[in-house]
Amino acid sequence: MSGELELINPEALGRARGYSNGVLAPAGGRLLFVAGQVGWDREQKIVSERFLCQWSRALDNVLEVVHDAGGRPEHVARLTVYVTDKREYAAQLKEIGIAYRARFGKHFPAMTLIEVAALLEDGAKVEIEATAVLPAG
Repeated sequence: MSGELELINPEALGRARGYSNGVLAPAGGRLLFVAGQVGWDREQKIVSERFLCQWSRALDNVLEVVHDAGGRPEHVARLTVYVTDKREYAAQLKEIGIAYRARFGKHFPAMTLIEVAALLEDGAKVEIEATAVLPAG
């Protein structure tokens, strides 16, 4: 990969907070598509009923896939977050941000949050999928 991801945030859209409006991938990168990850452990058991615990574990699971492919958090170009209750998400936004920054620092990829009626895994409150652009080779 000839360079890093370039975050695109036009002034006309106002200040992006906690995400980027666009991410431009450099030529030569390899695309990694990470399947939706929920907050479960290696035995595929949901780690807690608490949203924040599930959020943190789902992020860890996404990054486990990225790391296993040879990437780092700053290679993540896009996150799509599915939640079963957007009010629960919004009520814990500060704590969610702290957990996010502990893993990604100040790297904010393009993100979308979607509220859904339910997720496939019983008890799951959040599922996160990702697209990463890894260095060539």
